[in-house]
Amino acid sequence: MKITITILVLLSQILFSQQNFISSNSSVGSFSRKGFGARGIALGNSASSLTEGNLTSYYNPAQSVFQKDNSFSTTYTFLSLDRSLNFLNFTRKFEFFDAKDSANANRKPRTSAGISFGVINSGVSKIDGRDNQGFKKGDLSTSENQFFIAVSNRFSDKLAMGLSFKFYYYKLYEDVTSTGLGFDFGAIYFINKQLTLAVVLSDINSKYKWDTSPLFGTEGTISEHKFPLTKKVSLTYNFDDPDFILTGEYEFDNMGNRLFRIGGEYLIFDSFTLRGGIDNINTATTDAPIRPSFGFGYLSDLQFARFAFDYAFMLEPYSPSPQHVIGINIIF
Repeated sequence: MKITITILVLLSQILFSQQNFISSNSSVGSFSRKGFGARGIALGNSASSLTEGNLTSYYNPAQSVFQKDNSFSTTYTFLSLDRSLNFLNFTRKFEFFDAKDSANANRKPRTSAGISFGVINSGVSKIDGRDNQGFKKGDLSTSENQFFIAVSNRFSDKLAMGLSFKFYYYKLYEDVTSTGLGFDFGAIYFINKQLTLAVVLSDINSKYKWDTSPLFGTEGTISEHKFPLTKKVSLTYNFDDPDFILTGEYEFDNMGNRLFRIGGEYLIFDSFTLRGGIDNINTATTDAPIRPSFGFGYLSDLQFARFAFDYAFMLEPYSPSPQHVIGINIIF
């Protein structure tokens, strides 16, 4: 039985951590560092300083305050090796006005706040389960989830900050489960009308604590595994003509990883956008392959809301097939 548990741990981490040369991708919680949604993944996950379009607090807790209207999105990812990765998110902005300006048709909000909450669900299924004699007992599976909620506030025309609360739940095998609570902090600063700067600190206090005594009794052990503490600095430049967004990001963590990301988004016409990016440009090792991506977005006005369809394609090193991401967004 102990051999079975060990194999489950190895499989669930390896299958969701194709980049074996990068320690942060083979450590706990790697599913939560794969990106979020078709737009972000198509941009090479260089999305922490975006302030336009459909936004989520996954990349930066401060972003929800820039969401226009209410945004509900759901995303499904096509992955190889019996893996699953799915996303669900709702984001809304609130504007607060001074009562004395109620008669002013062109009044501006005194302050703005935003909220974003969602779920990341991942798992590995069809794991071959066998007993100590090698006889098949059936298929096994794992399930790892993140539930998050973020609040943000725009303190001035130039500065916004946000805080995210993340609850993790991991079901590894029968009675072997773990939970964890972590935090993200982010800020966005407008250097000028076209250039924005963002800083993000991710997975503060995030960790799993495992207790295998319900399965092994007195032979069970208690262990604790911390998530990498990640820091990001990001810049986004918005071009007016052509209508193009260029974004870049530098990420480093307490495990020695240093990497760049870059992405671009081009609005061809009012309802169609092309995207592309490169993730995992790692400066800490030359053995880590880059992850190029591209995608598109289509926006349509409905009678009651706006409908957006997003698609992303990203190469996965060490995987027999690339990653395909399909997202649907309703703005109302």
